[in-house]
Amino acid sequence: LKLQFLYFIASYTNKTNMHRYLRTCAPCVRGRRAAGSKAQLMSNSEAFVETLSSRGVDTVFGIVGSAFMDALDLFPAAGIRFLSVQHEQGAAHMADGYARVTGRHGVCLGQNGPGITNFVTGIGAAYYTGSPVVAITPEAATNTKGLGGFQEVEQLPIFETITKEQVHVVHPARMAELTGYAFDSAMRESGPVQLNIPRDYFYGENQVKIPKINVPERSAGGEQGLSEAVELLLAAKNPVMVVGGGVVMSPTGFEAAQALAEYLEVPVATTYLHNDAFDKRSKLWCGPLGYCGHKTAMNCVKEADLVLAVGTRLGPFGTNPQYGMSYWPEGAKVVQVDVDARRVGRVKEVDVGVCGDAGLFCTALLGRMQAAEEKKKGAFRKQTGERMKRMEAHRASWEAELDAMAEANVAAAEESGRLVPRKVLRELEKAMPADAMVATDIGNTCSVSNGYLRFEQPRSYLAALTFGNCGYAFPAAMGAKVGCPERPSVAYVGDGAFGMSLMELLTCVREKVPVTVVTFNNQQWGAEKKNQVLWFGDRYVGTNLENPATGFAGIAQAMGCRGVTVTKLDEVGPALRAAIDAQMKDGITTVIDVHTTRELGDPFRRDAMKLPQRLLKKYKDFSEERESATGQPVDLLAQKKKKGGK
Repeated sequence: LKLQFLYFIASYTNKTNMHRYLRTCAPCVRGRRAAGSKAQLMSNSEAFVETLSSRGVDTVFGIVGSAFMDALDLFPAAGIRFLSVQHEQGAAHMADGYARVTGRHGVCLGQNGPGITNFVTGIGAAYYTGSPVVAITPEAATNTKGLGGFQEVEQLPIFETITKEQVHVVHPARMAELTGYAFDSAMRESGPVQLNIPRDYFYGENQVKIPKINVPERSAGGEQGLSEAVELLLAAKNPVMVVGGGVVMSPTGFEAAQALAEYLEVPVATTYLHNDAFDKRSKLWCGPLGYCGHKTAMNCVKEADLVLAVGTRLGPFGTNPQYGMSYWPEGAKVVQVDVDARRVGRVKEVDVGVCGDAGLFCTALLGRMQAAEEKKKGAFRKQTGERMKRMEAHRASWEAELDAMAEANVAAAEESGRLVPRKVLRELEKAMPADAMVATDIGNTCSVSNGYLRFEQPRSYLAALTFGNCGYAFPAAMGAKVGCPERPSVAYVGDGAFGMSLMELLTCVREKVPVTVVTFNNQQWGAEKKNQVLWFGDRYVGTNLENPATGFAGIAQAMGCRGVTVTKLDEVGPALRAAIDAQMKDGITTVIDVHTTRELGDPFRRDAMKLPQRLLKKYKDFSEERESATGQPVDLLAQKKKKGGK
């Protein structure tokens, strides 16, 4: 009744924070009501389903299979939706997207053997996004395991390195106990957990007590770490905050980080692909670090004498040089806060390492700084005005440079009837609703979009992060839509990567999950082609694509969705607005197929690539002495063995 009342209030006040709070708390309230009762006789499938219900599970993504059909039969009566997908990788990505926008478990379930192996890429992505996904993996029956039977494979070793914990139901009488433990582990460890169940264990009956939820509360960190952080802050002259995914995942992280930043009056940069960790409307917002990030953020970090890194692993992809700039301040003091102690100090040497929840840490540090400054103001206060002026100058310079980038290579990649990618991204940015959830795939244009995606609230930006797999964005956007149906959900995908997930358009129609997909149709695997442009003499092997004449709009229409082809810049914004309107009002999925030029942004792995030097005579023409002069693809029809322009 209490929850129903709060939902009633939220629906009439339309408060996003209220909805977010309720989604986070609802599983716990439901769990406390259902779990912990006295033992009673029930079937093993009933024990399994009742435990799912006790953890607040309302949606499971997957493809039907005989291995779990006895339990599946109970899902409707238990209030659990089984959302049938086209491919199990999509199910795992949907569970990831669902978990990231709701803060609750995302659950995927498949048939033993091939259905489970299809989960691998999706669970790998969830591992790097820190999503509490539970992959339920029924396995071959105990009485035939090891005989090489139908759909048999050793499932535990496959997921060993991409899960935070693996739970195997070792006896049917322990079904509820171990199922509950797996779900609690996903929340406790902030990452995917495998729940492996022999398929014959769904049958039979036992005396069962549904276990209570056991997820210990988190802390702000240790007393010593907090005290040392205060001392470093008071002594710093030019501190900067760097906030990451931990701020987004913490129930209070977004608001607490902003409150701390506003009190300190310091620039705030977000980490790679965590643009939703800080409100773009704040005067302190600098934008993202890392690949295709903002120079505003990089310059502010470069000038700092103290980096307060909250809720981040400080991974290499977010701290490596970009745009030819080495911006990490090697001489600066570093305070790093992360909920996973194993990540603190792993990449960058730190002066103070804190294992704690990002939101709780920011709140605790704010209180301590306020108390400390009642006695003596921090040294950084004297330079607040100058620091803000420098940041504004960096911002103005960067925004001008970002606009100029849209014009810089037009001549190099101009094609009739096709649009410059950066101009498209700017128009999409202008038309994007403030409350939209955006998922981006891997690829060159999608990565360039990192510089154009800006958010006002957390749990809005989804990407596969440093796992970097293709086929992530569309199903992740679908999972996000299921979790937050009141918000628009948009996926950015390249034409290469979309081929790995477009089958889920059928799922959108069948399961009534409306989303908006923007495809960047440039007829190439752009990220890899950029490497061939720069280092391999414009020899394009396996990177050029020939898409259907109808484009992806035609494919969408054939699958029962709406398809729109965009070939003019002034059509981009209206197309996105119309598609989102159709999504929110009519429940329609739209694919906006934007035809773009082959212009490419910076390469992913300049740090890992080298000019090829061939030794055998037959390959002597395949050596390169220097990078491409233009850095852009040349006209395909004019390709010759001669390396012109090099």
